[in-house]
Amino acid sequence: MRFSSLAPTLLLLACRSAPESPPSAESANAASQPLLPAPTAAPHSDEWVNLMPEPNLAGFRRVPIDPLAAKAVWQVRADGSLFVDGAGAKEMLLSEREFSDGVLHVEWRFLPVEGTAPVYNGGVYVRTPADGKSWVQLQVARADKPPVVGDLIAQVPGSTERINVFQTGASPAAAIGEWNSYDVTARGRSIELAVNGKTTATWSECPLPSGEVGLQAEGSPYEVRALRFKPL
Repeated sequence: MRFSSLAPTLLLLACRSAPESPPSAESANAASQPLLPAPTAAPHSDEWVNLMPEPNLAGFRRVPIDPLAAKAVWQVRADGSLFVDGAGAKEMLLSEREFSDGVLHVEWRFLPVEGTAPVYNGGVYVRTPADGKSWVQLQVARADKPPVVGDLIAQVPGSTERINVFQTGASPAAAIGEWNSYDVTARGRSIELAVNGKTTATWSECPLPSGEVGLQAEGSPYEVRALRFKPL
């Protein structure tokens, strides 16, 4: 009877004296680490697609207006900018990728041309088919009459005549040698051009829902330092 009365006490002492298992390495490391805040959502990307050509013009195609010039019209420089040698040339450089609704941003400038009657001409294309037979062009030109910097012209299916959307005020073009910015917004049937932050031309009846983007070489040298597209 005495053993039976001591049994519970001895069992309790045995349990208390048993060594505890050492903590695992994982649990020790976890205990030593400070609590971290819950992860937050990644910041929203502006989704701009850089379209500046590579030195080999991969992703772009020269499309003739007149026969292609037998020289290097499109020259990518070491700093990534594009030199367009338009003297004696009249052709397009079109992306091999089609774009629909979005904003095309272009930064370009004319280079001074020596002579008594210099020709300053070129162009920016949106929604243009691969063959270049139809096109929507934002004019890059300085002249005594339109189309000039800030005007929109187009040759599209369903119209036998060239479509002209000329600005009503003075062109906001920068001086020769200074940079211009073009922001071309295509949304549905609407094409809108802003030059150096000022809206100059809006066309609300474009029948082309998508197409390639690109540049025109015609008559004069100019430089491009930015060419990018943001889908809408």
